[in-house]
Amino acid sequence: MLALRNALRYFPPDVQKLLAQEFAQELRQFGHIYMYRFCPNIEMRAYPIDQYPCRTRAAAAIMHMIMNNLDPAVAQFPQELVTYGGNGQVFSNWAQFWLTMSYLSKMTEEQTLVMYSGHPLGLFPSSPGAPRLVITNGMVIPNYSSKTEYEKLFALGVTMYGQMTAGSYCYIGPQGIVHGTVLTVLNAGRRYLGLEDLAGKVFVTSGLGGMSGAQAKAAAIVGCIGVIAEVDKAALVKRHRQGWLMEVTDSLDHCIVRLREARKKKEVLSLGYHGNVVDLWERLVHELDTTGELLVDLGSDQTSCHNPFNGGYYPVQLSFSEAQSLMSSNPAAFKHLVQESLRRHVSAINRLAQEKFFFWDYGNAFLLEAQRAGADVQKKGANKTEFRYPSYVQHIMGDIFSQGFGPFRWVCTSGDPQDLAVTDHLATSVLEKAIADGVKASVKLQYMDNIRWIREAAKHQLVVGSQARILYSDQKGRVAIAVAINQAIASGKIKAPVVLSRDHHDVSGTDSPFRETSNIYDGSAFCADMAVQNFVGDACRGATWVALHNGGGVGWGEVINGGFGLVLDGTSQAEQKARMMLSWDVSNGVARRCWSGNPKAYEIICQTMQENNGLVVTLPHEVADEQVLQQALRP
Repeated sequence: MLALRNALRYFPPDVQKLLAQEFAQELRQFGHIYMYRFCPNIEMRAYPIDQYPCRTRAAAAIMHMIMNNLDPAVAQFPQELVTYGGNGQVFSNWAQFWLTMSYLSKMTEEQTLVMYSGHPLGLFPSSPGAPRLVITNGMVIPNYSSKTEYEKLFALGVTMYGQMTAGSYCYIGPQGIVHGTVLTVLNAGRRYLGLEDLAGKVFVTSGLGGMSGAQAKAAAIVGCIGVIAEVDKAALVKRHRQGWLMEVTDSLDHCIVRLREARKKKEVLSLGYHGNVVDLWERLVHELDTTGELLVDLGSDQTSCHNPFNGGYYPVQLSFSEAQSLMSSNPAAFKHLVQESLRRHVSAINRLAQEKFFFWDYGNAFLLEAQRAGADVQKKGANKTEFRYPSYVQHIMGDIFSQGFGPFRWVCTSGDPQDLAVTDHLATSVLEKAIADGVKASVKLQYMDNIRWIREAAKHQLVVGSQARILYSDQKGRVAIAVAINQAIASGKIKAPVVLSRDHHDVSGTDSPFRETSNIYDGSAFCADMAVQNFVGDACRGATWVALHNGGGVGWGEVINGGFGLVLDGTSQAEQKARMMLSWDVSNGVARRCWSGNPKAYEIICQTMQENNGLVVTLPHEVADEQVLQQALRP
């Protein structure tokens, strides 16, 4: 009754009787009221900014970003307002979409729209320098931030899971995760295999859905052999038609034959296996045990394991349709099979890892849920954030974050590919100039990886939805790129405003002890001060909109993260905001990592302070003599 009452609040009394019956049926069938009747009967996509009926360019830019997040070519389940990750929503129901768009069309430069977990509370008086939009998603009192409470609160329509860039309106399609996966696999090859060239090396993983679909494309870009398992044939077919998946098979025998051929010839291959990844891992173990041949070099997992009992992970014992049926009819039995499947999954990986095979957790809560299922993932003498296998942050991307590098992105709101081409040229020029001016070898390596990425982006047809680009850059690079783009807008080289943003999965945006902050060892990995301070600091320094979320990546109650949008319009005010906000948005996280004892972060903070830009950080002293600690703690 409360869920129905909450839904009907959006509508006048004369239609409530009719809607009550429909909404009750949705609640019974789906556990939530989506208000399907009000799903817009229009082509949902990111239209050029001038086509939106708004009083401010900022509001029109936000509309552009919202509609991109709900574009069927971009979104995983657009009718449920889910952009990616199985349950990462833009809004909780369609009434909220309509109301939000109405507010944005009326908004002035002296108002701020406030969003409570998908619900637009209203337009409130503010100032031109304040954010035009402030979003919070899933901000539940900590003692009640459990998955059980989430199911109840979501059913009531009073909270929602915004993932990361779904609920902050900053998703740019799978390009973002393609780039992140490219860098992860490249750096995994460098760390684990000692190789720059991954030709003939095999990367095995799972998932071809909203985010995980990027893995096939990333394998092709880095030049390795990627074998990706997927239980949902529709997702497999979508990626194949898209050209991101080169070949498809539902035969394990053919999969192994094709894998051997590609290894021998050092082919570039992305092969989709229509089946359960546990079967694939166990077959690889069988091949090892019977022939002595290790057919895989690198491995990970990108199932939506943050949501394992509601469609994020499918147990190996059942077919896809059988699993969906049991999930609905007997959740307890389904959970039992999922946990049994996770134990088998890990057992196979453990056997392969006895040879020269390297596995990492991709921040999807795979090892966390495997641990809860009783799988053998413990690491002796480790702290709570460490398992038998590292997260990709601990071993691969953590040092990159500590240097201030992270997923910076922009969207050309004109919708014109030519504008995107101009920004690509500008970004490449900025990074090339930085290298020419002289940078450390480790920084140069990151710049070179990203220059290569931008140059090859058009060839790989990475744009899906809005005209967007992503690259990994540090503080200097982000500011310089933003200034160059803003100046190009002012001169008319770029025809319309550009929205700057980033993934929440970044240097400062996320406190996540099993992912982004898993390499913080001073005991503060479970504290969320950094993400909250980042949200507030971005709002104070000129962001057009800011967002703060509970959940994202590893799941509800496991992480606090935030993001921003900043509209560049060619004005001097936009340039000033970009310089201030982007500097804070990076240096906050680098300073935090400096205080946790990371030497690379320490070095970056020292260098930044020497540049006399107003940053003052008291540097931590090293505890050089362990005996001092031991003596003090003796009884």
